[in-house]
Amino acid sequence: MASGARNGGARAGSKMDRQQGPAATPKPAAGKPRLSASASAGGAAYRRTSSGPLPAAGGGGRASSDSGVSSRVRVAVRLRPRNAEEQVADADFADCVELQPELKRLKLRKNNWESDTFEFDEVLTEFSSQKRVYEVVAKPVVESVLEGYNGTVMAYGQTGTGKTFTLGRLGDEDTAARGIMVRAMEDILADITPETDTISLSYLQLYMEMIQDLLDPVNDNIAIVEDPRTGDVSLPGATVVEVRDQKSFMDLLRIGEAHRAAANTKMNTESSRSHAILMVNVRRAVKGRNEMDVSMSAENGHSSSMMGSLRPPIVRKSKLVVVDLAGSERIDKSGSEGHTLEEAKSINLSLSSLGKCINALAESSAHVPVRDSKLTRLLKDSFGGTARTSLVVTIGPSPRHRGETTSTIMFGQRAMKVQNMVKLKEEFDYKSLCRRLDIELDKLIAENERQRKYFDDEVERITTEAQCRVVEVERECKIALENEKMKYHQEYLDSIKILEEKWKVHQQSPKKENEKMLRQSAEDESNDLRNQLLHWKKMEATATAEVVKLRRMLDTEASQKDKFEEEIAVLKSQLMQLSLDADETRMSLDTGDGPGKIFPGLDSLMSHTRSSQPREQSNGPKAPVAKLFEQVGLQKILSLLESEEPDVRVHAVKVVANLAAEEANQEKIVEAGGLTSLLMLLRSSEDETIRRVAAGAIANLAMNETNQDLIMAQGGVTLLSMTASDAEDPQTLRMVAGAIANLCGNDKLQARLRGEGGIKALLGMVKCGHPDVLAQVARGIANFAKCESRAATQGNKVGRSLLVDDGALPWIVKNANNEAAPIRRHIELALCHLAQHEVNAKDIVSEGALWELVRISRDCSREDIRMLAYRTLTSSPTLQSEMRRLRIEC
Repeated sequence: MASGARNGGARAGSKMDRQQGPAATPKPAAGKPRLSASASAGGAAYRRTSSGPLPAAGGGGRASSDSGVSSRVRVAVRLRPRNAEEQVADADFADCVELQPELKRLKLRKNNWESDTFEFDEVLTEFSSQKRVYEVVAKPVVESVLEGYNGTVMAYGQTGTGKTFTLGRLGDEDTAARGIMVRAMEDILADITPETDTISLSYLQLYMEMIQDLLDPVNDNIAIVEDPRTGDVSLPGATVVEVRDQKSFMDLLRIGEAHRAAANTKMNTESSRSHAILMVNVRRAVKGRNEMDVSMSAENGHSSSMMGSLRPPIVRKSKLVVVDLAGSERIDKSGSEGHTLEEAKSINLSLSSLGKCINALAESSAHVPVRDSKLTRLLKDSFGGTARTSLVVTIGPSPRHRGETTSTIMFGQRAMKVQNMVKLKEEFDYKSLCRRLDIELDKLIAENERQRKYFDDEVERITTEAQCRVVEVERECKIALENEKMKYHQEYLDSIKILEEKWKVHQQSPKKENEKMLRQSAEDESNDLRNQLLHWKKMEATATAEVVKLRRMLDTEASQKDKFEEEIAVLKSQLMQLSLDADETRMSLDTGDGPGKIFPGLDSLMSHTRSSQPREQSNGPKAPVAKLFEQVGLQKILSLLESEEPDVRVHAVKVVANLAAEEANQEKIVEAGGLTSLLMLLRSSEDETIRRVAAGAIANLAMNETNQDLIMAQGGVTLLSMTASDAEDPQTLRMVAGAIANLCGNDKLQARLRGEGGIKALLGMVKCGHPDVLAQVARGIANFAKCESRAATQGNKVGRSLLVDDGALPWIVKNANNEAAPIRRHIELALCHLAQHEVNAKDIVSEGALWELVRISRDCSREDIRMLAYRTLTSSPTLQSEMRRLRIEC
């Protein structure tokens, strides 16, 4: 915001009692309704909400965990310096406000001798720097957010008074011009600990009562979800991005600003057409408490230490909401029309709903109409809730806008009466505990697998050794038995041989003696054999005992194996119990204290009266036409359009044109087939009056986006182009040009409009030379160029301009300095929008439009157009190169 000399010198004001500071503000009555909304639990099974000390100006003292700390909404007022237009138009008039920053007072002049005095928490002059504005308005809120409290910073004021400059200025060219959003994130990132704390954000806009994601433009209708148990409001469909450094945050802000809706009005060339909402979620670990619990548990033994490790850590979750409200505007001053008019109505309606809620809270009303608008639902926690809120109201010095300035000041005065109950929100971090238990469980499973593998390997080793020993013993016994058997068999053979020899010797002796000796010898031999058999049996018994011993060893090994398998089974059961405990922990986390079942509902829509726009009055005053409409009926009037009598058709089409001038009748006319009948008159009628009035009615209907699609679908552009080529009456050409100009403002119809000859028809009508016709042609070309510029800004792939392809650039250059102000203003805007695309730069240079851009940046009477031309020249590499070649200084 530029600085200028305003309200200098010492000032004398009326005596009035200073208001007490926020700490002395009385607490609201027990029956006062509250718009209470706390941050979402994020899936935690248990939440603990406790009070804590707040920084200065937050409210009185420490409260209980249920009541919180009372904190009044802090309001600062900031004055914008006069712009170039006001310095010319209001040169002979004094400012409508007088600031007394040392007394924190503001005087609003009613006339030269009477004024009203108001007090605010802070009064910021036009010389106040961005750094001071941040320190007095937003820094206390940011510090509270870092301590675990919710906070809101919001800007409110008339359009063009510097709200976006105060909050969302990026400061790319000048770091001192950085706004509240950038400075707040710098302080947050400097204070957190990256290892334990996390920062995430969402960037949204409320456009035409639809919540749209500025980081993901495809997500253009996000639903508001409200917890029926706690009343918390959340946006589960919004994109949430984790931020680690300032550079990534700045990149996200640039993406969001590129997708934000803006339009050119008489009050501001880049007027915000939506409420921008930046939500920064801060999650910080509470240090010191868990470490104390763990140290105490270590003194009580292993079991207590185990219980201490299962204690969940404590985290603090807070949220900073920065709201850049769209400016309130009066239609007769902003000059809004068509779709821009509908945007202005939506903006004023949501700001009116916010004002009603502030009035109800300030007056302790029994009912706060928070559900009248999505804006008030999103700001539930900021006014009358649990957040610490700072509001900066921006005003201008011009006496022409004294009414809007008064309304802004009274809004700030009522907001200062709103009391919030600020609460500290601490939660048990069960997710972190669950992750820790999962790690411990994985360790136990791995250890169990290692022990099981060791036991299996040990059992397998012992079994293998036992089997090897049994096989070796059996082999040794078999060899020993074979050796013994062969030995005894050989001894037996030797004994038989000896007996045979003895028998032969004794056979020569007497027979009895031989028989006796043989018997004795046989008995001895038999005894020897018996003794040898007993010895062999003993040897066999010994071998059998050895085998039995080995079998017993095998049985012992088998029993040990069974014992190991039983231990393994016990370990399996313990592992299963640990898994069940972990599952129960997860189930308690998911179902114990979660958000509950959501029953989404739809807000009731508020119907409002649309103001009708002035149009050509072809058939006298409107009251007789409305009476005729009620008595005769629309169908009867439309049937007269097909009458064979020319006078009847003329009067009928005039009645339809007058009815179409009122937006309340347009839908009825289209549904009854009136649009089709009007297009048929353009196609078939040769009467110049009928075609002129029919074209005017179609121009009125073309102000509605739905009707624009129907006109294109029924070949309306082709018929309008044919009418333009045949007509010679300037008024008929003005009506046709106005209809095509309205169609040029629709982003979706540009390719079809150009393909059916709409652009060439506009350029063909310039040969008429009538100023009214040229003004409508210039407006259509400006609308078309603005849509192309908006498409490129939103990231769509855009080639060479269709206007350049159809040869519109030479005419634009020729009329860029036209004497008629409406023609010149539209042509200058169209030229600036065309030059914003680098692909058109070569054509701009070749057609000589560069000199016109330089002239506009220097001599244009409107500051907004002059600044737009300057930014266009400085941002285009091709234009910069050509200017250096021609030695032109911008």
